Amino acid sequence: MSGLKVFHKFYFYFLVGFLLAFASQEVLAGEKVFILPIQEAITPLTNSKIEQAINRAEKEGAVCLIIELDTPGGLVSSTRKIVKNILSAEIPIVVYVYPSGAQAASAGTFITLAAHIAAMAPGTNIGAAHPVTMGQGKDKEMMKKAANDLAAFARSLAKLRGRNADWAEKAVLESVSITAEEALKLKVIDLIAENPRNLLQKINGRKVTLTKNREIILKTKDVQIITLKETLRDKILRLITNPNISYILLMLGLAGLYFELSNPGTILPGVVGVLCLILAFYSMHLLPVNYAGLLLILLSGVFFFLEIKLTSYGLLALAGLISLILGSLMLFDQSPEGLKLAKEVFFPILGSTALFFVSITFLAAKAALRKPTTGAEGLIGEEGKTLTPVSPKGGQVFVHGEIWQAVSNEKIPENTEIVVEKVEGFRLKVKKKS
Repeated sequence: MSGLKVFHKFYFYFLVGFLLAFASQEVLAGEKVFILPIQEAITPLTNSKIEQAINRAEKEGAVCLIIELDTPGGLVSSTRKIVKNILSAEIPIVVYVYPSGAQAASAGTFITLAAHIAAMAPGTNIGAAHPVTMGQGKDKEMMKKAANDLAAFARSLAKLRGRNADWAEKAVLESVSITAEEALKLKVIDLIAENPRNLLQKINGRKVTLTKNREIILKTKDVQIITLKETLRDKILRLITNPNISYILLMLGLAGLYFELSNPGTILPGVVGVLCLILAFYSMHLLPVNYAGLLLILLSGVFFFLEIKLTSYGLLALAGLISLILGSLMLFDQSPEGLKLAKEVFFPILGSTALFFVSITFLAAKAALRKPTTGAEGLIGEEGKTLTPVSPKGGQVFVHGEIWQAVSNEKIPENTEIVVEKVEGFRLKVKKKS
């Protein structure tokens, strides 16, 4: 009986040990780190990607999420949302300015300061966070308020993470920018790492404070690295939210719609035009667009169309051209760095679109003023020959490839060249060609 008890105990401990070993192996196998590359201007799409990455990392119990950052800046509204997501994250967020040559300028500075761990690769830089969107034609007092607000924002983030609050404030008010080595020396960042593997080695064992003062120690040794790639949806959205693509879509949309209205029945240009306009308007809904500029561009299309319908001797076409140029110049004039139109795209597209509108308007106006070449009016002045003698009583003539009944005030012999004077129903009135 005692032997049976010993066997039961042995079996129990063996089973418990096996389950614990299995559970331990599951935990180790499940330890993973997510890496999210962000190499773009900060827009609502960027915020969406970061939010989704944080949610997935939390759901799958990741050790941490590493955001590989390379940005020239972006929208303040999107930056604030990203910072909120980082501050409320249930897992450590590491912002890593990478690769060498990358930057965390403007909006990127705030995102880096908000991270639980801030790191940079050699040859990168951070700073120049002065607001520029508000500075285009705005009141100096408003500009000062915006700068002070962002300076306080940067300072509060730096203090929260135990970083250099004075430098954070200068980055906004004085647009200072520093290298990775300077950032480490000034305690703006926590460390410099040459690559993601080196980063994981250096953050292993670091203590991080999350929400509700919950402290954890990072264990990033021998973890599984999962790089989050862009979905097809994200790639398409990133493409159409590029200001250059957005402007091209707008111009193509207007051109296609205008061609359809000036040449009804062609269908394809109209369909393509409407699709391009829908995509352009969706894109501009996400971008910092000057709506006065957009209205001027749309108004230019109206002016060009009216030039065809009304006789303005080119004044409406001129108004359309001026409206198109001014609207295009104003469209993205308030955009921050990374969200401006490239000159090498702007001028060729603007020139091509203006030339298209002017050309189509000129051809349509010319066609409207041209003498009719078909129907009854088109026959007046046409030349032909008599097939039979023609008199006031009648006869037959050959005009414009057709045989017509004809009359004349004089007698005209057969096979004589004639000119059409008038069309009377289905009969022509002709005279001898002088």
